[in-house]
This record gives sequence, structure tokens and C-alpha cells, in this order.
Amino acid sequence: MNTVFLICAGIGVTLIVCQFLMSLLGFGADHHGLGDQTSLHDSSHGDHDAAHDNNWFIGLLTFKTVSTAITFFGLGGLSAQYYDLPTASIIITAILSGLSAFYVVAMLMRSLSKLKSAGNVNVDSSLGQPGTVYLRIPGFKEGAGKVTLNLQNRTVELEAITFGPELPTGSPITVREVMESGVVEVAARGT
Repeated sequence: MNTVFLICAGIGVTLIVCQFLMSLLGFGADHHGLGDQTSLHDSSHGDHDAAHDNNWFIGLLTFKTVSTAITFFGLGGLSAQYYDLPTASIIITAILSGLSAFYVVAMLMRSLSKLKSAGNVNVDSSLGQPGTVYLRIPGFKEGAGKVTLNLQNRTVELEAITFGPELPTGSPITVREVMESGVVEVAARGT
């Protein structure tokens, strides 16, 4: 039994280390486990929620969770053997260790996946924001220039027009309106 636990712990640790090294080298960044599949049935035979409820366990199966479960199965069994527990207790400890690690890693991965962000800047949030003219803006809508603003904790450059007189580079501005095309209408700050 000791050999089985050593092999499981060795294989699991090897898989985890290989996965870590591959992620450092940039491999596997776009790969997803089975948990990223939305449905395992034809959508014409029921709704998506029913399939999700029936396949919740499949959603937890990923390379990370399985390799972690194998590792902790081996380590739990080895630990139980170290303390000279009866054979039934050793097996139960190994299984519970593996399942616990499996569940914890699955929940951590699910929590981390909720932290994803599209990273897009919402130009509509620029309304009323102060900024600076980056490239001269011709007056009275005769052409477009560029402004820089601080939106969503980043500096962005937007195409801008003005209905007033020309705004030279470096002029402080305020965004008055956001056009449908993403162009902003600005005015000199204080007007």
C-alpha cells in the first residue's frame, strides 16, 4: 500500500510542477478544463439549467483539480501510514484527503474565474471628466484632435471635437458629450 501512495504522490507532484513550469513559459494560457464546457447535451432536448444541474461534477474536473487530488490522496495515505492507523482508516484518510483537495482547488479556480475582466474602457464614463488636449482640436467642428483622460484608473487617448474656438495642445478640457462613434465633444475647462 505504501508503494501506491508514493506513486500517487510522485505523479501528482510531478504533474503540478510541470504545469507550473509550463505556465511560466507561457504554455497553456488559453487551454481550459472540462469545467469550461457549457453543455454536454443537444440544446433542443431541455434547457441549459437542467444540464448544468446534472453535470455539476463534470464542471469541477480540470487538470489542476485531478492532479491535486492524486497528490493529496498519496500524501494523506502516507501520513496515515506514518501514524500506524488501521488499514481501513488509512484508505479513508487517503480518499478524504484527495476529495478535500479536489473540492478546495475546484472552488478556488471557480472563484478566480469570476475575477476575469474584459479590460475595455467604457467611453461613456468620460462624460464630465477633465482632461488635456494631446493633439490640437480645430474650432467649430472643423476637424478632430485628440485628448487624454484618466478613465477607469488608466490614461486613455480619445478623438475629440469642439463646438467652440480652437483648443491648442496642452489646454485643459472637460468632456461635454460622447458621440455614438466614440468621439467626445469637449470644451475648455471653466467654460
